[in-house]
Amino acid sequence: MSADIIKDAGKKMESAVSHAREEFAAIRTGRANPAMFNKIMVDYYGAMTPLQQLASFQVPEARTVLIAPYDKTSVNAVEKAVRDSDLGVNPSTDGNVVRCVLPSLTEERRKEYTKMAKAKAEEGRIAVRNVRRSANDELKKQEKDKEISEDQLTRLEKELDQATKKHVEEIDALLKAKEAELMEV
Repeated sequence: MSADIIKDAGKKMESAVSHAREEFAAIRTGRANPAMFNKIMVDYYGAMTPLQQLASFQVPEARTVLIAPYDKTSVNAVEKAVRDSDLGVNPSTDGNVVRCVLPSLTEERRKEYTKMAKAKAEEGRIAVRNVRRSANDELKKQEKDKEISEDQLTRLEKELDQATKKHVEEIDALLKAKEAELMEV
């Protein structure tokens, strides 16, 4: 029973790390990356639809992304959604594909993105710590109900703290890599 709590907490912490990884991928860097477009929703025949469900992406050059909608009638809606997003790109279309050329990042914009990355990392750390807190509460409840001994509680708490430390370090490593990528000129 208590081993299940630790296992479950580990899975939840792992999902918090992968969520942080996805959040970092959505932050724009100097290079074009299709993951930047993950959060964009397109008004497709009156329904808000994620862009990745409507189109394929190609990166022919370091700062260019080609978005090819599966339905050619949605090209204008895709272009409008990209233009209205917070990516800071000005898309152009030739009727079949939407071409997004990413402008080079200014120093100010790089610092802004770094702040955003730090905020996302902190959200990930908080999520991991919340998982640890709820697992600790469950373990203490089991000890109070005499399902596990005090020694088992101490051992399980140490295991939980090690898992927490490992996952927080993973998030910190992801943040460090993202900061390096953002500051690269």
